[in-house]
Amino acid sequence: MSADEERIALFLDYENLAIGARENLGGMAFDLKPVADALAERGRVVVRRAYADWLKFAEDGRMLTRHHVELIEIPQRMGSVRKNAADIKMAVDALEMCFERDYITTFVLGTGDSDFTPLVHKLREHNKQVIGLGVQMSTSALLPPACDEFLFYERLEGVEVPAKGRRTIVARGRGRGRRPQVGDVGEVEVEAEAEVENDAGETAEPTAPATLEGVERLISQTLSGLERSSGTVRASSLKRAVLRKESTFSEADYGFRGFTELLRSLSERGVIELVDSSSPGDPDVQFPIGGNLGEVGVAFELLASTVESLVKDGVGTPLSGLKTQLRRRQPDFSEKRFGFGGFLQFAKAAVARGVVAMASSPASSRPRSSTTCCPANLVTTSRSATTSNSCRYRTPSSRWDRAFRSR
Repeated sequence: MSADEERIALFLDYENLAIGARENLGGMAFDLKPVADALAERGRVVVRRAYADWLKFAEDGRMLTRHHVELIEIPQRMGSVRKNAADIKMAVDALEMCFERDYITTFVLGTGDSDFTPLVHKLREHNKQVIGLGVQMSTSALLPPACDEFLFYERLEGVEVPAKGRRTIVARGRGRGRRPQVGDVGEVEVEAEAEVENDAGETAEPTAPATLEGVERLISQTLSGLERSSGTVRASSLKRAVLRKESTFSEADYGFRGFTELLRSLSERGVIELVDSSSPGDPDVQFPIGGNLGEVGVAFELLASTVESLVKDGVGTPLSGLKTQLRRRQPDFSEKRFGFGGFLQFAKAAVARGVVAMASSPASSRPRSSTTCCPANLVTTSRSATTSNSCRYRTPSSRWDRAFRSR
């Protein structure tokens, strides 16, 4: 274990997260896997606790147990007024751990409740890093600014929000940041209880990728997360992060004698790039730059040709439906395979390399829906503040223009 590796304690106000996801994300169930992956890129999680009345969340309790989370039972009090016993217990446990276990450097608080803001302040006073986690529409505006970092659940890689209205949302009209109530669960809890018996014999699902393409995606996504959080990434750090995500991962399963040999193979394919570092045998790992873009360059080429075919009368194609157009040409296209967190990030990377150009109407309150995309040899100009963007041809001049077109 590295001496400078972050040690993380995870505390989940589970009722707030689970009901917040059901009500605000199209009825979807909360899944800890995207959260675990995001934390694996930040350090080693040594404590995992979740607080709720588990009689109300039997199915969720099974999911958390598979992720090695300790379930803290908080029975609901009788009477018309509900006591927030889970909040108090979680705050007391977090402070006790702060004083008794000096080796814990980071506390992750999974809640959107602003009542936890004083706890955040106290932990930071004692030199602890605090990361918040919550569903955006059920998170108080007061909580995120108090944390060192705040992760919105629906923005994490691996979270696929279902279409609006796909599942029945029982409770409506909840105020922002309001703590979910036991009675709000309603039909959702009945549905979960009906599925308990059918799920009793479920076997453990395999975690490590089954193919080399899956390994490529895992490495790219992990490297992307490490670069965003810590900058320069060593091969040894990358291997530790991959193991935190997939504890059963072994490069030997894919025919490689060591992790560095696997990285060299991915480097030859243009997925990553290895750079000598001050530590022999532990190179720096980064994504390819310049014209040596390998498979991501092929993806950029697909984007450029698709955009060029969609431009009509000098008017750019909307960014909102562009990913669908790419998948019509290449059904298995996914920007996450190359380490991008979303399609917008992939498009911006293409713009930075001169593959395409983008512009949006300054009058629009919905920048993604009003953004247009044009080929690399076009520039975007707004006709006015209220009309669509248009394009005009230019002479290729960027380094990418020369490298890309010479292929």
